[in-house]
Amino acid sequence: MPPVDWLPLLGDIADRADEIALTFFGAKRLRVDEKPDSSPVTEADQAIETMARALVRERQPALGVLGEEQGEVAGAGGTRLIIDPIDGTRNFVRGIPVFATLLAIETGGEVLAGVASAPALRARWRAARGTGAFRDARRLRVSGTRSFDAALLFHGNLGLREGGPPPGFARLVGRVGHTRGFGDFYQHMLVAEGAGEVAIDPVMHPWDIAALQVIVEEAGGRATSLGGERSIHAGSLVSSNGALHEAMLDMLCRATEGVV
Repeated sequence: MPPVDWLPLLGDIADRADEIALTFFGAKRLRVDEKPDSSPVTEADQAIETMARALVRERQPALGVLGEEQGEVAGAGGTRLIIDPIDGTRNFVRGIPVFATLLAIETGGEVLAGVASAPALRARWRAARGTGAFRDARRLRVSGTRSFDAALLFHGNLGLREGGPPPGFARLVGRVGHTRGFGDFYQHMLVAEGAGEVAIDPVMHPWDIAALQVIVEEAGGRATSLGGERSIHAGSLVSSNGALHEAMLDMLCRATEGVV
């Protein structure tokens, strides 16, 4: 049998998620709760994940689901939807338009397809294995920059509540030409677009990583953990244009005397 094209299902979920997110975004009475890890969750997060699970039951009942807010339900065939209903919830709560619904299909540890939909930015990124990565209708390709001096480095939260920066972060910052602190999904999508060369998130979960990994890789880049492991379960995400990846990991993970 030919492989399943998962992008239409992910696209339909993303369409409905966009509508829900924009209904709540900027609302004066948005309900926000604090999870055990002190991160926020809103009624929009819950509504999007509930919708996605219902649509999966309707369209693909054998598909499992792993979601940030409502846990895991095993499927019949070992394939599952992985969903982060709102990546960038702190942004969402504060009225910052940099947030997205992240959706991916995983089977046997391999991500087959992914979508990152950011309705307030009017942007959607998507990829399926072997077919390339796209922002809306535009095919994406990482930059060809091979020099740190010319590189733009993106980073997520570096505060102590998320473990602080990696040991060699200051050393890397001293080598690159420029830095920007976008964080969350957006920095990795900018790497996939070729708008920057390196993006670092020291603390990540599978639902944060899955969609981003396939999009960056299909754009010609690399997406690994800080330790170089290509896994959505490794707990961190470093994406790059590929050319700078190994040298970047070496700087990030090799402690140097006098450098923190």
